Amino acid sequence: MYLTARERKLLSLLRESKDPIPVKLLADKLTVSERTIHRDLKSLEAALVDYNLSIEKKTRFGIRMTGDLGKLKDLDQALNNGGTVSEYTPEERKAIILASLLQANEPIKLFTLSHDLNVTIATVSHDLDQMEKELNDYQLTLIRKRGYGVEITGNEVDKRAAISYLINRYVDLFEYVPLIKETMKQRTQPLDAVSNRLLGFVNLENLSMIEACVQEASKSLPYELADNAYVGLVVHLALAIERLQQGEIIMFDQAYPRKEFEETKEYEVAAAMLRNLQGALTIEIPHEEIDYITMHLLGAKLRADQAYVLEDSNLDIVYRAKQLIAYIGHQLQVDLTNNMSLLNDLVTHMRPAIYRLKQGMTIKNPIYDEIASKYKALIELLREGVEKIFPQIHFPDDEIGYLVLHFASVLLYGEMKLEVRALVICSSGIGTAKLLATTLMQRIPEIKEVDNKSIFDLSNTDLAAYDVIVSTVPLKGYDVDYVLASPMLSQAEADRVKKKIRQKKVTYTPSRARQPSQQTGIDFITKLESRQIYTTTVLQLLQSFHIEQVDDNLTLEQVLDAICTDLEKQGYVTDKQTVYQKLIERAKQSGLGIPNTALALYHTRSNDVSDAVFFIYELAHPVTVQGMDGEDMQITRLLLMAAPQVTHKEVLEVLSFLSSLIIIQGQESIDRFELGKEIELKNFLSEQFQQFLQDKNIH
Repeated sequence: MYLTARERKLLSLLRESKDPIPVKLLADKLTVSERTIHRDLKSLEAALVDYNLSIEKKTRFGIRMTGDLGKLKDLDQALNNGGTVSEYTPEERKAIILASLLQANEPIKLFTLSHDLNVTIATVSHDLDQMEKELNDYQLTLIRKRGYGVEITGNEVDKRAAISYLINRYVDLFEYVPLIKETMKQRTQPLDAVSNRLLGFVNLENLSMIEACVQEASKSLPYELADNAYVGLVVHLALAIERLQQGEIIMFDQAYPRKEFEETKEYEVAAAMLRNLQGALTIEIPHEEIDYITMHLLGAKLRADQAYVLEDSNLDIVYRAKQLIAYIGHQLQVDLTNNMSLLNDLVTHMRPAIYRLKQGMTIKNPIYDEIASKYKALIELLREGVEKIFPQIHFPDDEIGYLVLHFASVLLYGEMKLEVRALVICSSGIGTAKLLATTLMQRIPEIKEVDNKSIFDLSNTDLAAYDVIVSTVPLKGYDVDYVLASPMLSQAEADRVKKKIRQKKVTYTPSRARQPSQQTGIDFITKLESRQIYTTTVLQLLQSFHIEQVDDNLTLEQVLDAICTDLEKQGYVTDKQTVYQKLIERAKQSGLGIPNTALALYHTRSNDVSDAVFFIYELAHPVTVQGMDGEDMQITRLLLMAAPQVTHKEVLEVLSFLSSLIIIQGQESIDRFELGKEIELKNFLSEQFQQFLQDKNIH
């Protein structure tokens, strides 16, 4: 059976949607005219007759495929016919060329590529011309010489980034990885030629073992991984192992401090993963791979809802994220400065992103073109903003696209009276999920609330509690009524969601409305314990807080040594030398001075700190420190926060709130810490902590 490349793509679009698709939307997706779509549909109809399938056209609604959907497997078999395809779209062709070159250890002749693809050498040459810019985005170089052939040169990190992008773009990874439910041996649907070529990069036999390892290790993370990050991590590890076995290793620029990441939970989890894999596969995995996996985990959070993100992050990143928010807000004449959710999300995203950018590690944003067409002005604003606030770092378009998602979700949000409850299944992480949720609420005023869930949560989710389900990925294998939509939510997709809501004729009854969860005795005890930790930590900080005078004319190192000696005398520190060393190392990682003040905020966690403490040291003689903006500055007050290395999340949340009081909440708060006397500051802290506990429903 033969279908043109465009007809195959049209068939794929129809298969993925349960609802009719407007002809205009099909034309837009395939970048052709509506007349061409109607012509292709006629050819498609003729081909589907033998499989008891047909094309149904509904006026004002669109096109959908109907009939014996069980025959789709037979159709797939006929289409693939052993994996050979006589025609590719230009996009598919370039993907296969790129995959072939990345996989090869030596140059490939143009004739070989043209023969494989059943096109002329001139066509391959034209494809290579178009590929050069994309390769430059990955810092990879295309070498072409007469009589020599074609090859791609560059470092291993960039080659892996390009391979990962290809696999993610052209292979439906959810077919293979969700607990590899039915492994490759049980697959009945044949692979298309592009997927087949790209999956040659990984050893599919190892996927199940690798995923079990990832699943076990990720249980130790204090947050849930986004679906695409979970799947991507499994494929990344499979790819890394395959490349290592071929002798390809990665090298990082160690000018950027590794220490910052060695102390994170993500690093600990990454190290555990690779230890287990080394044992299972009996191969040596270089230390650099731990850094690489750590970066993946740091950028993989499904939600950034832990309120202690500020405590877990470099304060210079927090400060710059705050500056970026203020800059964008000022340009748009919107006050975004008190939006802690936006700040948390930005810091969560930017922490690994800045590391990646400093290392020259590239990522691809698969929906950048959609973002650019929809938020052109916001993209330009953010480009100006990052150039101004991060002058030493180049943010490529793909990275700016991700930043746009965070701001767009906040800017679209409005106070709305809503009645419908929606569930969003989004595989792409916090930025995309929040934007889709906010866009739904903005365009469909009936929606009361939107929950974001992982595709892996579906089996444990009461889907009947939702009035409409919107997913950015096909929910294969789940018997659930849903609307398939892109993260950017086109008007046609929004209309389909509205239609779904109308069809359900939603009326809220006690059985449909959200019921309070039944609280068990254990739940109650857990809540009590959590409240106790909050109140104990706040009381501890208030009781221990004081302002200490440092009269001697000392260097910064001597000031820190004197502080550690003082803490040891008071019984808060068991080994002053260890804590001193951690403070020195922390200062080397990034600036701690708060720009436009005479303050520096030092914070550390160590096994040699017994309790959470907060002190201010008044310096009779100013000392020079690096500011959070990278510039040297003089300080007369050093603020110190310290806590045990292993502590409760409630403790970190309280310290994070304290950090926000110092560097986020505005000039009035800054003035208090810079000039206030001890009793005045203690009263101020008491008021702020009282409000904090009230917000936690702790009275």
